[in-house]
Amino acid sequence: MSELAAIVAELDDHRQRFEAFCRSLTAEELERPVPGSTWLVRDFIAHLATIDRPIAEMFRSVKRGDDPGLRNADGAPFDVDDWNEHRVQERRGRTVEQLLEEARAERQELKNELLALTEDELQRTIRFMGDAKRPPASMPLLMYLRGWCKHDPIHVADMVRALPERADQLRDWLTDPVVSRYQAAMNPAE
Repeated sequence: MSELAAIVAELDDHRQRFEAFCRSLTAEELERPVPGSTWLVRDFIAHLATIDRPIAEMFRSVKRGDDPGLRNADGAPFDVDDWNEHRVQERRGRTVEQLLEEARAERQELKNELLALTEDELQRTIRFMGDAKRPPASMPLLMYLRGWCKHDPIHVADMVRALPERADQLRDWLTDPVVSRYQAAMNPAE
């Protein structure tokens, strides 16, 4: 199995577990505020339902040979925090199933773009423009994908900060070293 195929298989596994976890949440759990965040538990579902769109666009830009950093339509650097906040607020009234349906469609489009990348394209350097908690960084796309494919469990770990009674049932999933390092970096006070 190629490394890209392994990354896609890991993405699929995490998404399956994420969907099952989301469907298990009660109405009360979905509305809990997440400590250290301005979001509710449900907002992380909305985030994961929408973030694949700009990532797929990054893959398309790599394929076209364009600047492989995320950009707005006007060419300005992409502000992921602003983009995420708008997508989350737009989806506050949607059900879990509606969010997961959107996530499935976006993920399929992303996987189509991802699987179209060549080995040379996977070695291209991309630029992460940074966000509220992380500085900009450059790295080969394949290196980025190795960590990015853990995006679902990274945000389940965020959700669990509001759902401590669920931590034990998810421990085997959330103790991945990449997930742990991300959480330690993004939530240093905890």
